[in-house]
Amino acid sequence: MKEMKTIYIDNAATTAMSDEAINAMTPYFKGVYGNPSSLHTVGQIAKEELDKFRQEIALLIGAEAREIYFTSGGSEADNQAIRSAAILGSLKGKKHIVSSQFEHHAVLHTLKKLEKEGFEVTYLKVSKEGLITAEEVLAAIRPDTALVTVMFANNEIGTILPIKEIGAVCREKKVIFHTDAVQAVGHVHVNVKEQNIDMLSVSAHKFHGPKGVGFLYCKRGIALKNLIEGGAQERGKRAGTENLAAIAGMAAALKHACEHIDENAAKEIKLRDKLIEGLLKIPHSKLNGDKTLRLPNNVNMCFEGIEGESLLLLLDAKGICASSGSACTSGSLDPSHVLLALGLPHEVAHGSLRLSLSEWNTEEEIDYVIKEVPKVVEYLRNISPVWEALEKGEKPHLI
Repeated sequence: MKEMKTIYIDNAATTAMSDEAINAMTPYFKGVYGNPSSLHTVGQIAKEELDKFRQEIALLIGAEAREIYFTSGGSEADNQAIRSAAILGSLKGKKHIVSSQFEHHAVLHTLKKLEKEGFEVTYLKVSKEGLITAEEVLAAIRPDTALVTVMFANNEIGTILPIKEIGAVCREKKVIFHTDAVQAVGHVHVNVKEQNIDMLSVSAHKFHGPKGVGFLYCKRGIALKNLIEGGAQERGKRAGTENLAAIAGMAAALKHACEHIDENAAKEIKLRDKLIEGLLKIPHSKLNGDKTLRLPNNVNMCFEGIEGESLLLLLDAKGICASSGSACTSGSLDPSHVLLALGLPHEVAHGSLRLSLSEWNTEEEIDYVIKEVPKVVEYLRNISPVWEALEKGEKPHLI
């Protein structure tokens, strides 16, 4: 029997590591293995390497080396940034935060916890395309606002928000601006100084780096508060021995991604748009998010009359690895909070499919996906009592 090829188009969940990242990590498992906090020669060699990677990463996002703090990933960086800004604000009597309804759960759950601690959060509504304007942020800022936290690009529908303009509003009002840039860094141009960003969260495994490592950019002058206690690492702001091998892989992966960002985006956009055009031919389907103001690699669709979980399982049987939403909530049977924030009904939001490409995907793979998804959708509709009721006119079509 011929082995079926796997087509991986779930890169928003995680990416395969690049050769550049793997090769960069290898020397730090046995060769340069010291603890950067140790005073002996082996430790100081490791510290020199750590400082080098910090500088390399800083330059890639327009920051200074001392503004980069290594973390275990984007979720930790989000938590530390938001809690730091909240604590700093509370010291001045400011306990109001502005965010959006469709943030990643690393942000939303942190905000919910802060609400239990006496903070007030304004969750801005997003447009049906998944956008927020700087004017809406400005209108939400109050004299007691301590923080604005709005994601750079949405992890499910791929919309890219006007970060530079939002940052400018925050600068004008002297409010700290944090952005979860986990899906953006390495895929679109990011410069923290030019885009008026005070704090920014990044995770390496979204751009072909290793899992379990990321970083937080925190603008010089903002007193970052500790999330993890126990040591003086990261200038006393993040305890725990730095994972030098993973940091090396992250630096190499980010450097490679940034050097090829335009050519990768051009290839992905071509494949993305072909995929969108092909899937929109399925009756009663719709694209979620803005058609142009979106990540180069993101396609998010809804198909009326089906369940996303069944769609994923049948596509997997055909060798297509996809998602119905955020990887962090993929085990949930609830519809995506992102799609509900767009105003989609529960029945429609349940039938979602997220396809996220990488520069390694091919046109042949996209052709295969365009051929197989309609077959699976048709099969599921044929066995669905919901679809039968829609087709008989017993219920109105919502798409």
